[in-house]
Amino acid sequence: MKTLAVVVTTPPYSHLTITALTYVEAALVAGINVIGVFFYQDGAMHANKNISIASDEYQAIEHWQRLHQQYQLPLHICITAAEKRGIACDVIDNNQINKAFTVSGLGELVELTTKASRLVQF
Repeated sequence: MKTLAVVVTTPPYSHLTITALTYVEAALVAGINVIGVFFYQDGAMHANKNISIASDEYQAIEHWQRLHQQYQLPLHICITAAEKRGIACDVIDNNQINKAFTVSGLGELVELTTKASRLVQF
């Protein structure tokens, strides 16, 4: 079976994020096993519950949450990238990180890379 891992390095308000979401959803609908999405660099901002995107703009974070719920899609946020962007990851009962995201390190990215037959970065 084909497996896919995705790395998102763009912020939630970027047009490339829309492309990433469209790509991942098309893969899931086609039956490709998407083993995880790793949010790195500015992509870590997707997990921040405090980001407010104007209602007339594309709501990327909501779409990631929907894919997570609908397909049990693993969403990993890089702890170092998040903390560099002011997102606290080490607080118990953290109310800054969306619950759909798992706080991970670069080791998780390495694992996704080795398990996937294809890796795509946006």
